[in-house]
Amino acid sequence: MCNKVYKEIVFNNERSEKTRSKMNRTVLIGKIHTARLTSCELDYEGSLEIDIDLLKEAGIFPYEKILVVNRNNGERLETYAIPGNAGSKVFCLNGPAAHKGKTGDVVSIMAFAQVSEAEAAVVQPKVIVLDKDNNIIERKRRIPGF
Repeated sequence: MCNKVYKEIVFNNERSEKTRSKMNRTVLIGKIHTARLTSCELDYEGSLEIDIDLLKEAGIFPYEKILVVNRNNGERLETYAIPGNAGSKVFCLNGPAAHKGKTGDVVSIMAFAQVSEAEAAVVQPKVIVLDKDNNIIERKRRIPGF
């Protein structure tokens, strides 16, 4: 009886490892940290407008799905990034999302990707940190060695 249970455990663990090797992981690929909202426009179809230069620096594509987290009120929302004018430093919540913040609120914007476990181990997300005027003050990289 004990031998049968042991064989079943070993078989299940081997199956689990094979399945796991085919799994995808959701990992951070780009982040804009401590951005200040420059405006909130309710009369728009929705999304977050972001200076195209800052999108590029964070490795976030125009119209890519993003997660926005508001430090001031704890609100979180999923939307997509609309490219704003280069150099404008704009962060404008549009449409119903405008209810999730107000001008001057501090937000973080994150983009994620589905990758294999092997890719997840080496993904190098682009993270930028902004000052109170939405200027880049720091660029961060993944800590090696995981």
